[in-house]
Amino acid sequence: MKPDYSDSLDWLPGAMEPPCISLYQPTNRHYPENRQDPILFRNLVKEIEQSLARKYPSREIKPLLEPFHELADDRDFWEHALDGLAVLGAPGFFRAYRLQQPVPELVVVANSFHMKPIMLIMQSADRYQVLALTRKQVRLFEGNRNALDEVELAPEVPRTITEALGDEHTEPHLTVASYGKGAGGVPMRHGHGSRKDELDKDVERYFRAVDRAVFEHHSRNSGLSLMLAALPEHHSPFQRISHNPLLMQRGIDVDPNALTLEELGRRAWEAMEPQYRMRLKGLTDEFMEAESKGLAAREPGTAAVAAVAGRVATLLIDADREVPGRIDTATGAVEYDELEDPEVDDLLDDLAELVLHRGGKVVVVPSDLMPVPSGVAAVFRY
Repeated sequence: MKPDYSDSLDWLPGAMEPPCISLYQPTNRHYPENRQDPILFRNLVKEIEQSLARKYPSREIKPLLEPFHELADDRDFWEHALDGLAVLGAPGFFRAYRLQQPVPELVVVANSFHMKPIMLIMQSADRYQVLALTRKQVRLFEGNRNALDEVELAPEVPRTITEALGDEHTEPHLTVASYGKGAGGVPMRHGHGSRKDELDKDVERYFRAVDRAVFEHHSRNSGLSLMLAALPEHHSPFQRISHNPLLMQRGIDVDPNALTLEELGRRAWEAMEPQYRMRLKGLTDEFMEAESKGLAAREPGTAAVAAVAGRVATLLIDADREVPGRIDTATGAVEYDELEDPEVDDLLDDLAELVLHRGGKVVVVPSDLMPVPSGVAAVFRY
């Protein structure tokens, strides 16, 4: 099977036929550190093989691991790594995700994929996008507190003002009238239509086209806050015409092309951090209030029973905790065990999947910002 690589977390697998293999590791962006990445990957694949051998015959293990070995030998892939790697494999399925932040080394072989490290990135409140906009160029970036990287624009998003307006790009109208001559015998020109007015109209139509396309093909799918990086004089016009509900009021008021990627990322996080902390505080306050009314749980067992019944509206889980065990998806009963067992996953991971599948919201929170030490804070619908 040909390996499928992705830098996007917009699509993730649903239920798969077991065994489901999940591999996570930190990676390096630059030489020479990145030379160690495929070595670590091969060592983790050996751990997977040892785990599979406890239950499955070698004839079933070989096809499962073939795409992992192909990935290990793909030099181009390792030369373009980001900060972390997630690889998911199952019978007839294989996908590798380049991640914008490091993840701990981990391999899990179980009846379902171990998704918490990916959900940490997908569900984290610190993710955002930056629209870098000038008259000559449109670029989009995605980042978090640690990194910012450019993402490929959808084909429907115009890259320039000319691409946005095409043949409708306005040219100012000017006529020459014979009302005598000025100094030096030069004919006096009488223009109909201010050049500045016409250019302003072009810019507004350009902004509308970009705003509409970015929302339809990026913001709507990602659900991420969007901040504008543009010259100061472009912020008010863009905010005025924008219909993107995810556009932040605070942005970066400088020509984005004048900044390095590192400078753009630093300024973006400065703009994003207050909103991030405010959101986490709001979620903590919501949990505390719900708990005072008996509409919350801080223990995995209680939260699991509520999750199976579809009662969990919001689930906060600790990014750094693992609770080995399994959940009975019919009753919510919890059984604690050891991760070394090929059929055992992290309870917090399985709990998060249950909540998501039943229409709840999951937010993975850094340990120091969790409202409780148990690793779980669930708010009930009723």
